[in-house]
Amino acid sequence: MRSSPAGMYRGGRVPQSLMPASGCLVGLLASALVLAGASAARSGPCAEQIAQLERQVANIVPGPQSGPTAPQAIGADLHRQPTPGSVAQAERAANADAEAALAQAKKADADGSASDCNAAVRRAQELYGIQ
Repeated sequence: MRSSPAGMYRGGRVPQSLMPASGCLVGLLASALVLAGASAARSGPCAEQIAQLERQVANIVPGPQSGPTAPQAIGADLHRQPTPGSVAQAERAANADAEAALAQAKKADADGSASDCNAAVRRAQELYGIQ
């Protein structure tokens, strides 16, 4: 049978200096909850849509059929085969466009502009291929 940690100390009691500061911990947790509530109260008109979009983007499985998209380039209409470099450039451009739309949505949300925010969220959803 194992002895309790308190049994290792004189008098069977753990010294106060080794006890966790439970009062301090409770105070920190209460402060965190108050701050979280305050930030939720300051959220903009489409903060929930932005959060949902970010969750959906985070859950996208990487692959050729996922991620941001962009319109077909003129070179594809001229029957030119893509090169690894042109594919990488197209991916960078699509990623930049999608990230810009998401940043625009966050800015409009912070400014309190619901219509601009919703338009930017829809644009980001379109670029990411999310319905």
